[in-house]
Amino acid sequence: VQLQASGGGLVQAGGSLRLSCAASRGTFSNYHMAWFRQAPGTEREFVGVIGWSSGSTPTYADSVEGRFTISRDNAANTVYLQMNSLKPEDTAVYYCAAGKAGSGYSVRSSRRYDYWGQGTQVTVSS
Repeated sequence: VQLQASGGGLVQAGGSLRLSCAASRGTFSNYHMAWFRQAPGTEREFVGVIGWSSGSTPTYADSVEGRFTISRDNAANTVYLQMNSLKPEDTAVYYCAAGKAGSGYSVRSSRRYDYWGQGTQVTVSS
């Protein structure tokens, strides 16, 4: 699976952005799809994950719960991250990732995911 993330940019605090991650060369619906982020000088951080089905209930990090929403469109081979009420601390490079069920790692662990997009920069100004 190849993943291509897009939609990042510069936004003021309180604003919104929607990231997209398009998948190719694989069966998209076989994969759990996650978003991670990484700010300079920090480790990659779990943001959220959605199961293989478009009707799956996503799981989110506490830091984004209630502000971010993950959805997926299996027909379009795309997963989305809608980010509302953005804060300066949300500034990071955002990565999408794909992994199959049953890997033995927590969905919050980057080790669970076999395929990664190239990242898209999100900058939130105060």
